[in-house]
Amino acid sequence: MKKIIRRLWEYIRSEPKKIVLRVAFVLFVIWMLFDDYGIVKRIRMEAEYRRLLERQKVEQKTIVDNERRIKYALEPDSIEKASRERYNFRKPGETLFIIREK
Repeated sequence: MKKIIRRLWEYIRSEPKKIVLRVAFVLFVIWMLFDDYGIVKRIRMEAEYRRLLERQKVEQKTIVDNERRIKYALEPDSIEKASRERYNFRKPGETLFIIREK
C-alpha cells in the first residue's frame, strides 16, 4: 500500500499541471451536470414542461366541453331532453320504455 501511495505522490510531483487540469476538468463536468442550472436539472424541467403542456391541453378541452354544455343547457328543449334521459321523466299519457344494455 505504501508503494502505491509513494508512486502516486511521485507522479503528482513530477507532473502537477496535468493533475491540476484533470481535477479541474472533472470538477467542471460535475458542476455542469449537477448544478442548479445543470444538464440533469434541465432534462427534468423539460420533462415536467411536456407533462404540464399535456395536462393543459386536457384541461382546455374540458373547459371547452363545459362551456358548450352550459350554452346548450340554456335552451328549453335541452332541459326536457336531459330530464327524460337521465331521470326517466315522461309527459302525462306517454308510455316509457327503458332499454338497458348488458
